Amino acid sequence: MSDAPTDSGSGRRSIWNRPERRGRGPAPAHSRDAIVTAAIALADAEGLAAVSMRAVAAALGTGAGSLYRYLSSRDDLLDLMTDRVVGELRPYPEAGGDWLDTMLLMARRQLALYRRHPWLLDVIHRPSGIGPESLAWFDGCLRVLEPVRCPVTAKFEAIAMMTGVVGLFARSETTAGAFAFPDVDLTAYPHLAAAFSGPPEPAPRRDLFERTLRSVLTGLLVTEPLDPA
Repeated sequence: MSDAPTDSGSGRRSIWNRPERRGRGPAPAHSRDAIVTAAIALADAEGLAAVSMRAVAAALGTGAGSLYRYLSSRDDLLDLMTDRVVGELRPYPEAGGDWLDTMLLMARRQLALYRRHPWLLDVIHRPSGIGPESLAWFDGCLRVLEPVRCPVTAKFEAIAMMTGVVGLFARSETTAGAFAFPDVDLTAYPHLAAAFSGPPEPAPRRDLFERTLRSVLTGLLVTEPLDPA
C-alpha cells in the first residue's frame, strides 16, 4: 500500500504486467502464489530482513534459482507480498452515511493490518509497482469520499496523509498520558513543571488516533464548490 498510486519508481516493468512464469522447461513445482505465501510467513515470523530469494526457496524446499523462473528480483517479491496483505483490508465498508466515520473505519483496519504484518511499514514507502489490491483500496477510499465536494487532488492528499498517520501510530502508539519524566528534576524547566503540578486531567473523549485523523481529514477535505467548468 503505497502512499499514492504510482508506477514502478525504478522503471522496471510491473510484475502484474508479466506472465506468471518465464521460459520453457518442466512443469512448475510451485507458483507465484505459493512463493508469496512462504515469503509472508517468513516476514511475519522473522522480519523483512529475513526475506531473501534463497530463504524463501529453502522454505519451499527448492533452490533459489528456480524462483527466478517466476520473479525477476526480490523487488518483485516485495511488490507481490505488499499487494497480497493489502487484500486483507477487504471487504471495504459500504459507502453512505458519514464519510468521515467510514474513513476512520478504513484507517483502523489499516492499523490492524500493520500490527499483523509489521514488516509492511518497511516496504510501503519504497518505489514499487502498484498492484490490483492496492488499486482497489484507493478506489474504495475515493468511493467513500465521493460525496465530499473538493478537488480530487485534495482527496488523494488526504488518503496519503491518512496512510502516513496510521503508519506513525503503528510504529509507536503514543498518547498524551505516555509523557513522563521519572526521576528528573524539572525545576529548570518551568513549563514542564507546571504541566505536571496540577491535578490529573480527564482523558479526552476520543482517543488520539481518532482525534488526529478527524483533524487531518477534515482539514484537508474542506467542502467547497467545484468549478462548474
